[in-house]
Amino acid sequence: MGMTDRLNPEGLRYARAVAETESFSAAARAYGVTQPALSNGVARLEERLGGRLFDRSPRGVTQTAFGARILPLIDRSLVALDAVAAEARRLTDPGERTIRMGVSPLIGSHLIARTFGEVRDLPVARDLVLREANMQDLRASLLAGELDIILIPAVTAMPRFEHRVVDVEPVVVVSPDAGEGAPLELEQAGKERFILVPDTCGLTTFTTQLFQAHEVPLRTYPGEAAGYQVLEDWANLGLGSALVPRSKLTSPDVPHRPLTNGGREVQISFEAVWSTDAPLAADLLRLADSLAAARL
Repeated sequence: MGMTDRLNPEGLRYARAVAETESFSAAARAYGVTQPALSNGVARLEERLGGRLFDRSPRGVTQTAFGARILPLIDRSLVALDAVAAEARRLTDPGERTIRMGVSPLIGSHLIARTFGEVRDLPVARDLVLREANMQDLRASLLAGELDIILIPAVTAMPRFEHRVVDVEPVVVVSPDAGEGAPLELEQAGKERFILVPDTCGLTTFTTQLFQAHEVPLRTYPGEAAGYQVLEDWANLGLGSALVPRSKLTSPDVPHRPLTNGGREVQISFEAVWSTDAPLAADLLRLADSLAAARL
């Protein structure tokens, strides 16, 4: 057997702790062992390596020239060893098979249904846990690592994250005078009065950006609706028109018409956003690509 076959991982961890704390007593406290046990572990490691890692003096603990070369290798080996354990845990622990997905209330049920299907088709079977929240909460939870991936309207940049457009949907104008559903040109929409919802789901941001980008005035109702059903109800009362993704209509019979720009349907894009540093990054990329490829 060679030297490396006899290396004790616990001794390696003790040595790394001493290097980090520059103290045998502090390293022992950090590990919850007695100082003699830790000192003996390091001494056995030094014996097997054939050289001293640390100089001990009344002024404290310093690395020897030998230790300065060996300790970074010890650190890298422990990182690799921990990665093996973490990956094994991820593949075998049911809790680690869960993809935590946040969705904006603006996301249609058809996209959520597609997502469940794509998650089932991943190489390793995973569970999908959904959380619906406003845009600000979703972004904060993604940054904090509380969510693995979010589906949101593509209206706000999130640098340093991966983005993939996974759905595109026509927007429609709800109003009692929609008649036979003849398209409404964006330029003409500047003459309508629109009821808005609180700027939490991304719809109001999308509407504002759309009108600004085409230099069309956005006239708004002074009040604010709490949700899409209320938008329809208020539009039916004649308080104004409402702009919503087509999938958010409570029924196809709700009076509405397509919004067009130069004769082409105006659409809203939805994107998946995730971190490349996430533990499930490979699966999240595969999921986002599958959703993008399955766009209708």
